[in-house]
Amino acid sequence: MNASRADYAADPARSRGRRHPEPSSPTRSEFQRDRDRIVHCAAFRRLEYKTQVFVNHEGDLFRTRLTHSIEVAQIARSVSRCLRLDEDLVEAIALAHDLGHTPFGHAGQDALDACMKPWGGFEHNLQSLRVVDELEQRYAAFDGLNLCFETREGILKHCSAANARRLGELGERFLARRQPSLEAQVANLADEIAYNNHDIDDGLRSGLVRLDALDSLALFGRHRAAAQAAHPGLDGRRLVHETIRRMIDELVTDLIGETRRRIADAGARSIDEVRAAPPLAAFTDRIRAQSAELKRFLFTQLYRHERVSAVMERARAIVEELFAWYRADPGLLPVEHRERVEAIGERAIADYIAGMTDRFAVREHSRLSGVDWSDPGAGLLGGASEAAP
Repeated sequence: MNASRADYAADPARSRGRRHPEPSSPTRSEFQRDRDRIVHCAAFRRLEYKTQVFVNHEGDLFRTRLTHSIEVAQIARSVSRCLRLDEDLVEAIALAHDLGHTPFGHAGQDALDACMKPWGGFEHNLQSLRVVDELEQRYAAFDGLNLCFETREGILKHCSAANARRLGELGERFLARRQPSLEAQVANLADEIAYNNHDIDDGLRSGLVRLDALDSLALFGRHRAAAQAAHPGLDGRRLVHETIRRMIDELVTDLIGETRRRIADAGARSIDEVRAAPPLAAFTDRIRAQSAELKRFLFTQLYRHERVSAVMERARAIVEELFAWYRADPGLLPVEHRERVEAIGERAIADYIAGMTDRFAVREHSRLSGVDWSDPGAGLLGGASEAAP
């Protein structure tokens, strides 16, 4: 075992294996191979043109699902290094966690879930697992990426009991109320750190969030004041970046410290003991409350802002109408997807739509409807405009 890896960390040499046995690599660990497979897959490349908060065409500097995933991976690796976890595993989980996300962010997911209600609904977390288990077609011997159990376990952050029963070994922990690896727990919290902080940045850049409104939040206000005290006269983008940098640093430091304390209190000495314990990766109560306050602010002031909501309502309609048209006439689909509809029904339509980028979904809707969404009069482009960098 790697001397730098803690006893409670996941060990690639002791992985619970892949769905399809493969010879080991002479140059890479099993988790390194997983990370590399994710980076090279088509679903990962498509994240570049999928919405985080702002639709892709609204500005070149807003986050996309791809840049979000990279930021999550960076934070997760920093935390895992301090906790002596397996950095390759935590990076693989972070890079793969949004592979199943629809175009148009949560609006697209909600629309597709509504369309799929009679057939089991749609959830992007489960869809990410479908992508790596079935939908990617890169290898001659199997469908999917054939990732290790530990990577797949980390991708599946939550799951209903009904779905867990269908997933076999991977679903057992949800039924037994056990935890995933610490690498998976850290990746999940790194996701929260990344999106809370970069959504502040994007919200300010868009002009939809005001700097003075953020001062009422304990986490932001404290660090903005500290940044200005350390650098008198600092303002504009430099002040925003310095404040967010300090916020991320405190969140990461708090996460490392509290997680170390919980590991010690639990006496966890193996990954099995981690799985049997309560959640070990966590923030302190104080930081958890301040992070929740920030999340509530973003929900009401940014995600539910009338300009964002207006764009997302139109995006939701695009997804719903595409689903209805494909279901009424599968002949509108490419041949391979038409064949999958014949084999597995509506789930194949959901797979096809979920795999679309924002701009492909808009282009496909324009082709089938005759509506030119690139015309500002059609409304899809009427969202926030990016301020100058």
